[in-house]
Amino acid sequence: MTRRFVDISMHLENDVRSDPPGYEPKIEYFRHAETVDNMLEFFPGLKKEDLPDGESWAYEWVRLMTHNGTHLDAPYHFHSTMNRGERAISIDEVPLDWCFRPGVKLDFRHLPDGYVATAGDVEGELKRIGHVLEPMEIVVINTRAAAAYGTPDYVTSGCGMGYEATMYLLERGVRLTGTDGWSWDAPFAYTKERFSATQDASLIWEGHKAGREIGYCHLEKLHNLEALPSDGFTISCFPVKIRGASAGWTRAVAIIES
Repeated sequence: MTRRFVDISMHLENDVRSDPPGYEPKIEYFRHAETVDNMLEFFPGLKKEDLPDGESWAYEWVRLMTHNGTHLDAPYHFHSTMNRGERAISIDEVPLDWCFRPGVKLDFRHLPDGYVATAGDVEGELKRIGHVLEPMEIVVINTRAAAAYGTPDYVTSGCGMGYEATMYLLERGVRLTGTDGWSWDAPFAYTKERFSATQDASLIWEGHKAGREIGYCHLEKLHNLEALPSDGFTISCFPVKIRGASAGWTRAVAIIES
């Protein structure tokens, strides 16, 4: 048996459009030659010429919000309650058992930007790939968004998962989902237009708000999903443990065994 690992995470990096303006990560890099004085402070009597090649350590200062880069959203992000009234769990309370499970990929790249996927779309794609959902499988959505990563169009690209599509998954025992888009829901620019035309607030963040009914997590800003088969793989996506937080960064990986 051979095992292949597929990196389905995006980079954390400067100067690449991965978030709306003002929400981007900021990484400050300190190189080996730039930190010598810092090392000398730790060791009185040490001189630069004592160090191999005159080099100290490299490190970085990083300014992030918990939703930069590939991350796992906790139910607490969606609402203060889940499961119809229970306290919503934060990222440090998410069961690790949810985060290492067989994966299923739904290919929605043919759906237009801003489209809100329905239960019928999910059912139709499952039928096309010949897969019957099992409880606790991790379902990831391959949209058109990943192809726009790094461009100004990224945050407005790809379809979103609506309330009924999300509930279709949750009612069948799925507790962790994912998307290569900026959001599980349709891009905000399209939702803004729909709300402006209807004044129907239920259209806003409708996929996320399904967590009020059944608590679940989802991955956002996945990458490289087109390299995965429709099923027959495992996803590992353990989040960084941040007390009481709404999300945690993860190095999401798909594991394919054959």
